[in-house]
Amino acid sequence: MAFEVRPAPDDDHPEATPLPLPPGLPILQGAEHLARALAESKASAVAASALESIVIGADTVVVAEEGILGKPTGAGDAARMLRMLSGRRHHVVSAVAVLQSSKALRLVDSGVTAVWFRDLREHEIAAYVATDEPLDKAGAYGIQGRAALFVDRLEGDYFTVVGLPLVRLAALLERAGVRML
Repeated sequence: MAFEVRPAPDDDHPEATPLPLPPGLPILQGAEHLARALAESKASAVAASALESIVIGADTVVVAEEGILGKPTGAGDAARMLRMLSGRRHHVVSAVAVLQSSKALRLVDSGVTAVWFRDLREHEIAAYVATDEPLDKAGAYGIQGRAALFVDRLEGDYFTVVGLPLVRLAALLERAGVRML
């Protein structure tokens, strides 16, 4: 099956951190609500000009005790986030949306994974930030890159931490009539 990658129009702009939490919800529920809304918004922006296509949108947020973290606004913000996560558990929430405008199809799902970072040394944080790898990642790290060395353990789905929960995506695509195997 052929596919095309089309970034959502505002996908290149880092999000302010911490991100606002929907009122009245516990933080993890609020983070899931937010990630779902962002994934659906990205997919909707692309689906508006691709009426017959099945469009996939995804978004990820990181939840620490201090609040919800999106993408860092720069190197200093990335270092601040990594210090915040150092030696602690946090949660990663990734949502995925599958839309097809011509069929009024709107499917959204999300997952949460707990991640424990080992204690990070200041020179490790500085070296990692200097790679620019954390600058476009929620929570300022990518588990699939150099930050894999920071992760002591995780509980849940690795691909949720990567930012595209593949099992959930496959289930949504099956519901949309796309055979995966």
